[in-house]
Amino acid sequence: MQLEIMPRKKRLPAGRAPLLLLLCQLVRALDVPLDSKLLEDLVQPPTITQQSPKDYIIDPRENIVIQCEAKGKPPPSFSWTRNGTHFDIEKDPLVTMKPGSGTLTINIMSEGKAETYEGVYQCTARNERGAAISNNIVVRPSRSPLWTKEKLEPITLRNGQSLILPCRPPLGLPPPIIFWMDNSFQRLPQSERVSQGLNGDLYFSNVLPEDTREDYICYARFNHTQTIQQKQPISVKVISVDELNDTIAANLNDSEFYSAKSNRERPPTFLTPEGNASHKEELRGNVLSLECIAEGLPTPIIYWIKEDGTLPINRTFYKNFKKTLQIIQVSEADSGNYQCIAKNPLGAIYHTISVTVKAAPYWIMAPQNLVLSPGEDGRLICRANGNPKPRISWLSNGVPIEIAPDDPSRNIDGDTIIFSNVQERSSAVYQCNASNEYGYLLANAFVNVLAEPPRILTSANTLYQVITDRPALLDCAFFGSPLPTVEWFKGAKGSALREDIYVLHENGTLEIPVAQKDSTGTYTCVARNKLGMAKNEVHLEIKDATRIIKQPEYAVVQRGGTVSFECKVKHDHTLIPTITWLKDSGELPNDGRFTVDKDHLVVADVWDNDGGTYTCVANTTLDNVSASAVLSVVDVPNPPFDLELTDQLDKSVQLSWTPGNDNNSPITKFIIEYEDAMHEAGLWHHQTEVSGMQTTAQLKLSPYVNYSFRVMAVNSLGRSLPSEASEQYLTKAAEPDTNPTAVEGLGSEPDNLVITWKPLNGFESNGPGLQYKVSWRQKDGDDEWTSVVVANVSKYIVSGTPTFVPYLIKVQALNDVGFAPEPAVVMGHSGEDLPMVAPGNVRVNVVNSTLAEVHWDPVPLKSIRGHLQGYRIYYWKAQSSSKRNRRHLEKKILTFQGSKTHGMLPGLEPFSHYTLNVRVVNGKGEGPASPDRVFTTPEGVPSAPSSLKIVNPTLDSLTLEWDPPSRPNGILTEYTLKYQPINSTHELGPLVDLKIPANKTRWTLKNLNFSTRYKFYFYAQTAAGSGSQITEEAVTNVDEGKMAGIPPPDVGAGKAMASRQVDIATQGWFIGLMCAVALLILILLIVCFIRRNKGGKYPVKEKEDAHADPEIQPMKEDDGTFGEYSDAEDHKPLKKGSRTPSDRTVKKEDSDDSLVDYGEGVNGQFNEDGSFIGQYSGKKEKEPAEGNESSEAPSPVNAMNSFV
Repeated sequence: MQLEIMPRKKRLPAGRAPLLLLLCQLVRALDVPLDSKLLEDLVQPPTITQQSPKDYIIDPRENIVIQCEAKGKPPPSFSWTRNGTHFDIEKDPLVTMKPGSGTLTINIMSEGKAETYEGVYQCTARNERGAAISNNIVVRPSRSPLWTKEKLEPITLRNGQSLILPCRPPLGLPPPIIFWMDNSFQRLPQSERVSQGLNGDLYFSNVLPEDTREDYICYARFNHTQTIQQKQPISVKVISVDELNDTIAANLNDSEFYSAKSNRERPPTFLTPEGNASHKEELRGNVLSLECIAEGLPTPIIYWIKEDGTLPINRTFYKNFKKTLQIIQVSEADSGNYQCIAKNPLGAIYHTISVTVKAAPYWIMAPQNLVLSPGEDGRLICRANGNPKPRISWLSNGVPIEIAPDDPSRNIDGDTIIFSNVQERSSAVYQCNASNEYGYLLANAFVNVLAEPPRILTSANTLYQVITDRPALLDCAFFGSPLPTVEWFKGAKGSALREDIYVLHENGTLEIPVAQKDSTGTYTCVARNKLGMAKNEVHLEIKDATRIIKQPEYAVVQRGGTVSFECKVKHDHTLIPTITWLKDSGELPNDGRFTVDKDHLVVADVWDNDGGTYTCVANTTLDNVSASAVLSVVDVPNPPFDLELTDQLDKSVQLSWTPGNDNNSPITKFIIEYEDAMHEAGLWHHQTEVSGMQTTAQLKLSPYVNYSFRVMAVNSLGRSLPSEASEQYLTKAAEPDTNPTAVEGLGSEPDNLVITWKPLNGFESNGPGLQYKVSWRQKDGDDEWTSVVVANVSKYIVSGTPTFVPYLIKVQALNDVGFAPEPAVVMGHSGEDLPMVAPGNVRVNVVNSTLAEVHWDPVPLKSIRGHLQGYRIYYWKAQSSSKRNRRHLEKKILTFQGSKTHGMLPGLEPFSHYTLNVRVVNGKGEGPASPDRVFTTPEGVPSAPSSLKIVNPTLDSLTLEWDPPSRPNGILTEYTLKYQPINSTHELGPLVDLKIPANKTRWTLKNLNFSTRYKFYFYAQTAAGSGSQITEEAVTNVDEGKMAGIPPPDVGAGKAMASRQVDIATQGWFIGLMCAVALLILILLIVCFIRRNKGGKYPVKEKEDAHADPEIQPMKEDDGTFGEYSDAEDHKPLKKGSRTPSDRTVKKEDSDDSLVDYGEGVNGQFNEDGSFIGQYSGKKEKEPAEGNESSEAPSPVNAMNSFV
């Protein structure tokens, strides 16, 4: 039985007892591993390892070396035959054999000729186990003979004739390479008209005068000897028809003239091959070359087809301007009929080439070496194919098997030798020869019968490191004859592996398909046959896989920007990874813009060619992982180019262009601009936009414009630079298409009419000589149109017109070509004059103390003498009704637009006398004033008292002093004083309400609690109600008994505190108490100042605000339409928690009585019900400041009192 280790797999099934990892015996030959130590010990028949080619062409200028190398054990000896007989090397002093080799060296450089050693050589390598032979090596020296001397006559022919220049090189070995050159060694140009054939001839389909030359030279290059042979130059002269007729005219009669047409037109004919059909034979595996060259005028074009099939796509090539068809690696399937077609306008011809593909022998199954054990069986198989089918013959040790010594274990069955029960004497080398008429194949295969105990060839204690979850392959290369069985064990005392997770290969390798951490350990391989046993230990370690936990990501960056790719790797701690970055599978550019650190690749100042795929590769000794990301470099598009104008008409043209590079961001649109070089040179205007898919646009044009166009491409990143400007295109002049716009007629004086318009620009003029025809007539009259033609201006003044009369106006454009279409008629008016009449029947209705309604009769339209703008009311305050505040204010103005005949006067002061008049307003100005009307406003609530201060505090009393309100807004009837205590827990006490006569400015409160803080609320009243309040706080003095001997503190200007002095300053307890009090006061002062600066409220104030007297609130008249008008601050109470100056005086801020608070600037507007639509204007001086405003800092005593 034959044995051979093959890489097939056997999986150990689960549940089988015992399931041993055994190597099954196959009916195949045993392979001898190429292990140097093993080969030193094993006997082996010879094997030819190197030999010279079958057809061996040598350089006759160098020594001849015929190679023959072989291996075997013991080393083989070598012998040679020459031309079928023994070649005695020792008898020829020029021949030596390389020691330990069969290679021959023939020294012909010193003496001898190469031709002497031509012949068929064969090498035999022999040892005690058999003999191997080489191929028959045919040795021939190369030849490069000279050209035969010949005399070449000059060739003269007519223009248009065909021509073949023969080359006919001398026969050489190997055949030479042919090419045509001139005397300057420059290759002659070739084309569809002139080309070189496969045989080396130069073919002219038709000649031209430029083909005339005297140095057509054919060269033959013999590559083996590196020589070039040259043919004699050929002279060619091409005569034109005119030259030929001149020659005939000088020598012959008129009947022999040539016509030009006959030399310029003819259908194709083939120069090669001849006839309509030919045959071609080629060997399998070679290159099939088919050639057709035709002549004719015009030059024919060659086409190729296969009649009974299609040309093989990947193996078909066209050479020599399609005159040669080549099919590489030709096979029997390429046999058939191929047709070449030559065509020109005058006709076509056909030639069919029948191709037959033959085949020298080629292997189907070459015999393989057999290593068998005594008593085993085997077979040698030798199968070959060819066309015709080759004959198979066998040799044994170089001798035909028919005459070789007999071997009872051998039986020949055609292409197979069967061996049965072989013994050591059956060892031999067999040769298989497959031959036909086109060649032969020779193969050596030995049968080596061996008896060897098992040997394990894998090194002991080999360490295997494998990544987890990957296959682990543990080698156990072995040899033995008979073929040993193999078992695997894990651990020092483990049993044979029985689990189905293992796979045992036929070469002894143990495979763990999915290695895990628990696969780590020591494994033992044991090989056994009947001659003995061998074992070996190997070790397996499982490592964690390398992973990329942060992969680079797809990036889009604009040109010139910076991009960063991140690549974070996690790996086994015992492995050291190396990180490599690649661009498009190659190395990164050697450029300082690329920066690589531990986890990042940074590319700065990105260029267009930086775009591509960037790959992070993490390598360890056991594995590698990679991750890639694409970088797209984008930018605004490159500008379009190649602008071209076509289809040029009077009012349209087609513009085409070629888009520039879109820089990886698709072009969404193209913007087309134009320049009018005639009217606005250098200024580009928007023409149109088209889709980014278009590259042409039909553009509408205006007459008399010298156009240039440019195109810009737009993508998501922006707009490209403009393209180069197109050629200029001047359109013809035409009459204007449009008339001026914005035509108006307004008078600047009472007796004129100013007609204005927006003139046409140069682009709209449509031609030279732009002018305007201005026409006018009165609207209500029967007058004819008055017209005047003016230059390219924008205004015309008509004088001597009546005042404010409607006119019909039209302005028409014209140029040297003609008039624009009839213009539209617009209406205008001559100049205005001041109104002549004042509004009549002016009436005033006082609504409340701050609002009055005014009515008047409208002025007749004819008296207005212009466009009615509205009515304007002038009003002013004469004096206060109380006579206590006499002030004269400047006039205020309210304008009511349009034809209104009534309006509201807001913001009046209560209890005041007002005077007003009304005037009508047109575009020229105001008319006369109506008679003055006087009205009086009723009383209103007063403003807050101007000041309030508390003086002369005692143990049980406080005195209040105040100034009356700055604006009483009526007759004061009384004052109201409300106050309440604030105890030590910051709670508010009962509220006391006092009425004080209006003529008082001082009041003393008695029977108050000593050392108590009081909160005061104070306001004035008129018949209309209560005014705004003013507040203040004060503290009564402490008990005299408790404060005996304490000097009174400085209470500031205008303040007093009743106390008695007792001299206790020398008492120790008092000094300590005062120090503590001083420190406490200092702390409280600091806290107080901080809170006041931040505008905060202390708790007492918050409680007071929470208990504010609802009766002491600013009042507002409820007249149903408009609140009482006063200055913005008149009715604002003091903010809760506000502090007074150190003299306890509260001052009301002055007001400017401006209506600006009710509208925008001085031109507010009031509706008919009094809402502000009228224009308010005029200036009013501010009232003089009243009261004594203090800028002193807060008093420390007050601060102290607030915390008592």
